[in-house]
Amino acid sequence: MNYSILSKINYPSDLRSLQQEELELLCHELRQFLIDDLSHNPGHFASSLGVIELTVALHYVFNTPHDKLVWDVGHQAYSHKILTGRKDKFHTKRKLNGLSGFPSINESEYDAFTVGHASTSISAALGMAVASRLDEDRDRSFVAIIGDGSMTGGLAFEGLNNACINPNNLLIILNDNDMAIDNNVGGISKYLVGLTTSKTYNKFRGKLYRFLCRQNILKEGKKGAITRLNNSLKSFLTQQNNFFEGLNIRYFGPVNGNDVTGMIRVLEDLKQMDGPKILHIKTTKGKGYTPAEQEATIWHAPGKFDKETGQRIANVSELQPPLYQDVFGHTLVELAKQNDSIVGITPAMPTGCSMTYMMKEFPSRAFDVGIAEGHAVTFSGGLAAQGKLPFCNIYSSFMQRAYDNVIHDIALQNLNVVFCLDRAGVVGEDGPTHHGAFDLAAFRPIPNLIISAPLNEHMLRNLMFTAQQKDMGPFMIRYPRGRGVKVDWESPMSALQIGKGQLINEGSDLLIISLGHIGNAALEAAKKAREEGISVAVADMIFLKPIDEELLHYAGKNFKKIITVEDGVIAGGLGTAVIEFFSENGYSPKVKRLGIPNSFVTHGTIPELQSICGYDEQGILNTIKEFMA
Repeated sequence: MNYSILSKINYPSDLRSLQQEELELLCHELRQFLIDDLSHNPGHFASSLGVIELTVALHYVFNTPHDKLVWDVGHQAYSHKILTGRKDKFHTKRKLNGLSGFPSINESEYDAFTVGHASTSISAALGMAVASRLDEDRDRSFVAIIGDGSMTGGLAFEGLNNACINPNNLLIILNDNDMAIDNNVGGISKYLVGLTTSKTYNKFRGKLYRFLCRQNILKEGKKGAITRLNNSLKSFLTQQNNFFEGLNIRYFGPVNGNDVTGMIRVLEDLKQMDGPKILHIKTTKGKGYTPAEQEATIWHAPGKFDKETGQRIANVSELQPPLYQDVFGHTLVELAKQNDSIVGITPAMPTGCSMTYMMKEFPSRAFDVGIAEGHAVTFSGGLAAQGKLPFCNIYSSFMQRAYDNVIHDIALQNLNVVFCLDRAGVVGEDGPTHHGAFDLAAFRPIPNLIISAPLNEHMLRNLMFTAQQKDMGPFMIRYPRGRGVKVDWESPMSALQIGKGQLINEGSDLLIISLGHIGNAALEAAKKAREEGISVAVADMIFLKPIDEELLHYAGKNFKKIITVEDGVIAGGLGTAVIEFFSENGYSPKVKRLGIPNSFVTHGTIPELQSICGYDEQGILNTIKEFMA
């Protein structure tokens, strides 16, 4: 396609030189650029298409990067990247050494805050706005763009609560498209759908406000009282309470967020107003691409597709092992049929974690609580306290947001909640905000908590079966993104002995101690080492906590050289636990720990990242050879 206008736009300053009548064509070209690129270079699709007009209007009205735009989640920021000096590199997004798939302060001065998790934009932008006030830098605007279901997160409400009491010039844009990744759930979603405001009232109020200022009647000290009076009058006239104005945050909208000229007009008006304010816009997720508009969940991140037909391109063989998430989903349904106390909980990820199978089979026993990980955990605790057996599925990276809830609301009370941590270890192209790197090290110190990781699909099923046995207490199962290793995954299930690992291969020269799916790479490395004359034993611990002390006594007595392998941070994880045991029991083998280093790992494919970190099959083999040299 010939991008007659987009080809001239490299930075927002170029955009601001355009006439407003040229902006609709620019939006059309931006949309086609994204469709063309994402069809063969996958990324987050539907969210990006929905905010093109908003993005163009923001950069047209505000003097970025002097004015700061803080994006929530980052799924929406592709057109922002294209307009801010990264168009020619856009094809490298989510690839090793390429652009991040999310805003990153290390990548561009136009990215005001690094994001990846939801609900952070209001708090971050408020902090920036308050800092600007402290520096008496009052000619700068700060805009938080929140949407994609992020308003269900508690941090968003904490930010709103403070925005109304600290002097600031914050503009919050609520991008309301009735969708997160899956359909939005909960009262906030229903509230936003029904929220209206009187255009006549807002026009009258604006004129009255300016008149009172000119007459020197409206003073700073009286502004709060006048605002509260006006909000009460507005609620009476419109017959609807406004949550945001109840917090003394002026509310405007809803307006059409896919109308670029209309958005510019509204933003220019709001830019002149002091104090916190919220603009509620309605957008269409997947706007401008019919298949994405019709099935926004599927098109959130659809992979490769034919841009002409909308047919998604899947390179899947029937002989491939299943995704771990699907093994979880099908196994949960199987267990729920046998155990009436089982319920399923997910914070806004039913498709991503395959809770959809449970929701379809047992709709009254499966709960999507929205983007609210802390609530998901404590809600599970409440269910468990009343005799239910919750399987709470949360991505490993997002579980970090619920750390206190696990300690205080589950482990302290020894409640039988099964935490299934999907996307554990490096996750690939989504990068450092999404890697499940810290769960093993973070949760290992917590009393009462069982921590486990399956070597393969059969072991995942057995761990899930074990976890729903009577009086197990808090039970954590972590597994990676992607496929397992067994095509015949539907094995009969049996209960495992808690804290008992397995010696898979015997050997005499060196022992590899692994945990979880990465043990398959250890097995392959050991096989190749044996072909070169090195006798390598391999132990799969299965449980990090309680750890198999009998197996570790065997290791300490019989091996002088030991390698630990884990798909998590080295500091505090499996390797640390092994060294602690050896030290406390008088063993002194030489131990080499392999895993994620003490640094934030970039984005790239999972094999690329494991290779960089040195714990893929070749990295393990290289370590074996170095150890034996």
